[in-house]
Amino acid sequence: MRQTLIALSISLASFVIMAPAVAEANTWQSDVIGVTQSQLTPQHWLSQVTDKTLMSTAQITAFNKHLIAENEHIVDPLDFASQLTREQLKAHILSISAVPKSPRFYPNGSPVTAKHFAKYQANLNLDALADNNQVSYAMVVKRTALRTFPTWDRVLNSGLDKDLDRFQESGLFPGDTVAVLHESADKKWLLVLAYNYLAWAPKADIAISNKAKLREFKNNDDFLLVTGAKVNTAYVPDDSSTSQVQLDMGVRLPLVPAEQVPNLLHGQNTYASYVVQLPTRDQQGQLVLKPALISRSSDVNLGYLPYNQQNLVKQGFKFLGERYGWGHDYNGRDCTGFVGEIYKTFGLLMPRNSGQQGKGEYGINYRFDNTNSEQQKLAIVNKMQVGDLIYIPGHVMMYLGDQDGQPYIIHDVKGLGYNKPDGSFYSSSLNGVSVTPLLPLRLSQTKSYLDRTYNIKRIR
Repeated sequence: MRQTLIALSISLASFVIMAPAVAEANTWQSDVIGVTQSQLTPQHWLSQVTDKTLMSTAQITAFNKHLIAENEHIVDPLDFASQLTREQLKAHILSISAVPKSPRFYPNGSPVTAKHFAKYQANLNLDALADNNQVSYAMVVKRTALRTFPTWDRVLNSGLDKDLDRFQESGLFPGDTVAVLHESADKKWLLVLAYNYLAWAPKADIAISNKAKLREFKNNDDFLLVTGAKVNTAYVPDDSSTSQVQLDMGVRLPLVPAEQVPNLLHGQNTYASYVVQLPTRDQQGQLVLKPALISRSSDVNLGYLPYNQQNLVKQGFKFLGERYGWGHDYNGRDCTGFVGEIYKTFGLLMPRNSGQQGKGEYGINYRFDNTNSEQQKLAIVNKMQVGDLIYIPGHVMMYLGDQDGQPYIIHDVKGLGYNKPDGSFYSSSLNGVSVTPLLPLRLSQTKSYLDRTYNIKRIR
């Protein structure tokens, strides 16, 4: 699971509700308790943090190599086997495209029947499996989705929450390399293995290439990094493949060598822009790298950002207010996508799902179980450092800092709920990247987030 439905609650015995300043109170009303307008700015928290480097470039490289070697949920797709037996490929397909045990429904409320699932299973193209199946390698050319089955059909659980498409798994971004394992029967979908997930992606968004070209692109040290939530390439009147292409935080694109940059590109002078190598797909489905412009005013950086507390805060706040998107749905992201994209700007890789992250042995971990008391947990909470990740089942939060002795977090979260002063339970929604206090958070009127916290992870 990437995200549970989150409730926010307040215990008056352990937390003092801080009213907004008088000037704020006259202009701002909110049902989110314990947060002032000033706390919704990065400047409020930056005064508490330093720019001390937490890991060097060499340490981050070593960290990622160790993660790939030791963590089953992180791989280098270009190192994936070049051939799979029938049994191996079928196991990969069914590992993601299994019929769920729980009932599923379409957005109009009608059930997804066995007949419907038979149609989705037929498109898995299992009859086309050979004794030995060739694996190819490719690159993503536009932001796209990873799906449980090769279909765009949206399906819901019994709660009929239209925000939670249970066929939506994750997202991919331009420049991501993938291993291509299989093609759907309708030839519109590819089963692809990215660095942290296996699922179905639209064929039109994937461009086949050879390993050498893909590695050269991926390992180019002279690159532009997207550090904003979203950045677009410049408009091009006559080439849609390079015009206003969306690039999300963490996307890295090699720069065109300076001696190869023309004065004019697509009729625009290049001197006020960066010129990058943008992956595109030709009519035969092959990778073609084209020069594209990204304005120097865009939120980008030459190379990775220094890994420090100031940049952790700044990067987190660039998503503030973005709508929650289960599995990168809604052109957004969920809780693990949120923290994963932040850490990608430092070059750090992360598993896709919260359980994979929280249970992973990488980093420094402060683990809890049912034998730990609230006081034992609070002792660790009080020693948290900015950027630490807090895990409860199905959710991850990033620690921002303290306010009057109370820890605050930033997280991509769906639900909102808290106990009002009269003891009644208030339920609503956040449904986006939000700043909240930590200790009041509850999954129910009687169960706090602190009760359910099973790990606090520091990426070092």
